[in-house]
Amino acid sequence: MRIFAILIIATLFFSACGGNSDYSPKPRGYFRIEFPKKEYRDYVSDYPFTFQYPVYAVMEKDTQSRTGPKLINMNHLLNMQFPQFNGTLHLSYETITSNDVFRQLTEDARKFAFKNTVKATGIDQGNISVPEHKVYGLYYTIGGNSASSVQFFLTDSVKNYMRGALYFNNEPRLDSIQPVLNFVKQDINVMIKSFKWK
Repeated sequence: MRIFAILIIATLFFSACGGNSDYSPKPRGYFRIEFPKKEYRDYVSDYPFTFQYPVYAVMEKDTQSRTGPKLINMNHLLNMQFPQFNGTLHLSYETITSNDVFRQLTEDARKFAFKNTVKATGIDQGNISVPEHKVYGLYYTIGGNSASSVQFFLTDSVKNYMRGALYFNNEPRLDSIQPVLNFVKQDINVMIKSFKWK
């Protein structure tokens, strides 16, 4: 009886270990992303600026009031929502009242961009200059698995300042978000090129 039990266990063991040796686990899959057709419309409001934004995005006022550093009260906040991509371009507008405020705003933009250095593989900085619209600024491209991959600010260097930061509402994994990021970056570039102060 004991030998019979050992034979059954040995048979089960060898049959379980043998079989099809071609098996391999399935690779991790991602959802297929359907990109909408690129079309733009004008954003017009009481704010002292206009720009073009995609028809598949939703512009809304951010109802949360945030206070920045001592000199700044960031109470003019907008969100450009990308519902199908679960992302938001956060925009904040501030009136420049002095050189100190201007210096503080531009320094804050740099600090916010470089806060991502913990997860970033690199941060590229590019100048924005559209003299015919009196739009100047800096554009930060943040590589790697950082929370925000794009940040920028726009100003006329006299009285107007706008800052933008793109965030996706999921875990930052560049390998899965890269196609969407490239798609939305094109929309941000259109926004910046069409941006005008009133």
